[in-house]
Amino acid sequence: MRYRKLANTVLSLSEVTFGAWAAGGWMWGGTERGAAVEAMRAAYDQGVTSIDTAPIYGQGASEEIVGEAIRGLPRDQIQILTKYGMRWDLKQGEFGFSSKDNDGKTIDIYKYAGKESIIKECEDSLKRLGTDYIDLYQIHWPDTTTPIAETMEAVSRLIEQGKVRFAGVCNYDAAQMAEAEKYISLVSNQVPYSMVKRDIEKELVPYCLEHGKSILAYSPLERGLLTGKMKPGHHFEAGDHRQGLSYFKVENLQRTNAFLDQIKPIADEKQLAVGQLVILWTLQQPGITITLVGARNKEQAIQNAKAIDQQLSEEEVTAITGYLDQLELIA
Repeated sequence: MRYRKLANTVLSLSEVTFGAWAAGGWMWGGTERGAAVEAMRAAYDQGVTSIDTAPIYGQGASEEIVGEAIRGLPRDQIQILTKYGMRWDLKQGEFGFSSKDNDGKTIDIYKYAGKESIIKECEDSLKRLGTDYIDLYQIHWPDTTTPIAETMEAVSRLIEQGKVRFAGVCNYDAAQMAEAEKYISLVSNQVPYSMVKRDIEKELVPYCLEHGKSILAYSPLERGLLTGKMKPGHHFEAGDHRQGLSYFKVENLQRTNAFLDQIKPIADEKQLAVGQLVILWTLQQPGITITLVGARNKEQAIQNAKAIDQQLSEEEVTAITGYLDQLELIA
């Protein structure tokens, strides 16, 4: 495994960081707790020392699973990244959307990052994770109902108390990052980025490069689309959010798989799976610090981690990007 430092910190994260959204089951058709714990442990054995989670993932389930997975491991050698600002148990702030929890019960999700709410969320997360500090604490989504100053003041207090080491954001644009930076030292922005979702290259990547901020790329495999394993007619479990996404329409699956067939010879030459090649390409894009990659079982976790056993040359990256530039998906 290779590691990269978060900008302006002493915190080194594994280039492949374990993304624990699916581990919580919510929006992924459920979870098998034992398999999720086993996957995180297997990833750790491969050098994956960083895990990204959030309270909303399974309404606490993902954080509890992470807590179980890291129990007994050396805490100072693990980096826990979690979030705040999405409440399912409080109707306050900006309404996000309605969903169903793992038991099939309808829940309303609110984006809320008020000061007292953040303090409470942090305490709840620490209990679920079984730790006394969080390495990177990130607002999950912008909350238009709460001043950024108030939000960052709360996180500053948590840092002063030693409950949080560093502050990050998720899904912020450049202007929101600049506003937050007035009140706290931001180290990172976690945003969606994949071969088929590259809009951050226009404004956010240049901003982060200019101001020395790390970018944590989530969904680099586009929720399984870029593994090459998704075929037209794929059956999704009940409650799996992917069945409604345009990426998984028959024609888009066909077009994406045709592109993946074009780059497969590069993967074969390096004895990599296509998904591993995609991870490597993502890590070599300007401004990208780490990739957040999920796994539902230990086999997936090990494969993701082993992507780092290889590297791509500039010529290979250019060749892959050339094929990619010809890929057009329909909305």
